[in-house]
Amino acid sequence: MNFIDLKRQYHLYKGEIDGAIKDVVESGRFVLGDQVKSLEKELGLFTGAPYAIGVSSGTDALILCLMALGVGPGKVVVTTPFSFFATVEAILLLGAEPAFCDIDPDTFNLDPGLLEDVLDGLLSDGRDVCGVIAVSLYGQCADFQRINRICEKRGLFVIEDACQSLGASFKDKMSGNLTPLAATSFFPSKPLGCFGDGGMVFTKSEPLFERIRALRVHGDTGRYQHKYIGLNARLDEIQAAVLRVKLRHFKKEIELRQDAAKRYSMLLQTLEDQGLIKLPRILQDSQSVFAQYTIRILSGGRDEVARFLKEQGVPTAVHYPEILPKMKPLEGRIFKREAFNRAELAARQVLSLPMHAFIEEREQEQVAEALSKAFEVI
Repeated sequence: MNFIDLKRQYHLYKGEIDGAIKDVVESGRFVLGDQVKSLEKELGLFTGAPYAIGVSSGTDALILCLMALGVGPGKVVVTTPFSFFATVEAILLLGAEPAFCDIDPDTFNLDPGLLEDVLDGLLSDGRDVCGVIAVSLYGQCADFQRINRICEKRGLFVIEDACQSLGASFKDKMSGNLTPLAATSFFPSKPLGCFGDGGMVFTKSEPLFERIRALRVHGDTGRYQHKYIGLNARLDEIQAAVLRVKLRHFKKEIELRQDAAKRYSMLLQTLEDQGLIKLPRILQDSQSVFAQYTIRILSGGRDEVARFLKEQGVPTAVHYPEILPKMKPLEGRIFKREAFNRAELAARQVLSLPMHAFIEEREQEQVAEALSKAFEVI
């Protein structure tokens, strides 16, 4: 059993993908050609975002968003303590300071109920807070209706880190179109993944669109006309071609992911009823794309359960075993060290089970049986 079965997906679309790659190779155009332009248009329509810019990775997408907003030394950006390192890395790379707001224990996303106090505390301390990056973790959008309202009231920007949530929706709006700026990733394991690294920025603002489009090519606004200091952060044509094929099947894959998640929840409900695990919780008016199916292990110890499952042939992953404020690169960088009790508890309990659009019912039954057995023997 594979944790994510990319080979299974490839063989289903092999003819289309191989043909698309062959077309790019024969065209001789490998960087910022028609494939990238078409993908940008198609994903703009898919998300509803007015503008889309193909870039080299989800990390670069975050960096470009912050660069376009003028984030740099002296500025403070608030984010979640529970995410992949790239979320905070983008802030640090530009010389800004991260601050953190603890998570909602049900969704694992930044808790808007805590955000006002965090922001007002920082502002009252004289910190130059400029905005918030909220992550849509595990494929579920954060509550951007509340987060946007809180930030608009204080004149702060909001960026959605949508690197795990492309294809999800919140209150009938798609991830990528919930905030003025959003960043997503096409890393192979993502719900919509390419054959290497890739990403995209979505925005509602034409000036930000023009700036980011220049920033991804060394700040160039015309051949050898460098208006900004930028990056080499282009999405290449082959990756765009692969993504365009997969995008044609993406809505069906989202349905399959949601069906698989419902099946897991049904198979594992008894374990939750017994107080051994906690199943994922999806917000009202939300549709998760289930980039991961992540449970909490409430009894027996997460790591012990994971080891037992491995012995039974069931791969698992921990997203994520350490909270961001405790990462070594942040030592001495945070001006306020607080307890993030919810995030720390999640880091000790979360366990992601095998999950992809083409997981079979028998495989999910094997996972459920192994998990039940784990609690009998541990």
